Amino acid sequence: MEQQVVFVLQSLTPSDIADIAIVSLLFYSVTFLFRGTQAVTLFRGMALIVIGLITVATVFQLQALSWLLVNGLTALVVAVPVIFQPEIRRALERLGRGTVFGSRQAPEQVRTAIIEEICAASEKLSERRHGALIVLQRNSSLQEYIRTGTEMNSVVTADLLVTIFWPKTELHDGAVIIDNNGRMASAASVLPLTASRNLPNPNMGTRHRAAVGISEVGDALCVVVSEETGKIAITNSGRMIPRLDTQRLRMVLSAYYGPTETTQTSLIRRIRDTWHDLNVRLQTWREQQVNQ
Repeated sequence: MEQQVVFVLQSLTPSDIADIAIVSLLFYSVTFLFRGTQAVTLFRGMALIVIGLITVATVFQLQALSWLLVNGLTALVVAVPVIFQPEIRRALERLGRGTVFGSRQAPEQVRTAIIEEICAASEKLSERRHGALIVLQRNSSLQEYIRTGTEMNSVVTADLLVTIFWPKTELHDGAVIIDNNGRMASAASVLPLTASRNLPNPNMGTRHRAAVGISEVGDALCVVVSEETGKIAITNSGRMIPRLDTQRLRMVLSAYYGPTETTQTSLIRRIRDTWHDLNVRLQTWREQQVNQ
């Protein structure tokens, strides 16, 4: 075995090495594009099933199962683009905009100011129990949702956000979208609703389902204020972090939308956010048990 490996290494030419490097880079780029999406979990599950079936068919020499696996590869090649259509579309959009390896977000100072304005507005809206949806664009395009609302193209201020979501205004029923230039692009925009059942509360209304839905179709963040309870939540990648006060909202927004982080800081932030998410979910579960 060692002799075969040595023979293969000695027979490699510069073109072979370049060929292997290009293929490796291609596979790495594909995994980089899908990193952080729901497709990773789905692909992992499919891979485990296929590997498990291949192992069983090989160990027990099951001819029928082996035939099915070999002939099923063609169907799998056709099924993958259908199953991962949203992720493939997002990856092609990022590639077309040139944001695969970099972000085209607003400058850090502008994003920091936006976070402060959103926190100030959310606090007032929560106290008054005025429902609100505030979407923060990152890399994925939101033009199709911006077009459904009223064009604003204005500076983001807490007073303007509070005024828009006043119940008696014409623009309160919908979402405010802040584009990646740091401008308030539209108000009263219509967002897609999620079909997921993995929500902190299955009885959540349309506003919360829209907040989760817009975070599923892209990488946008969404701050939602409940009209019934006044509680603040934020959605990201199809997940909702509920029951946030102003301080926690600022912390989460700073982590996902704030200044660019180093790799080490990003890792620490992810661990901290995961721990915070688990604590929130545990607290929610305890409250549900007490209410029952």
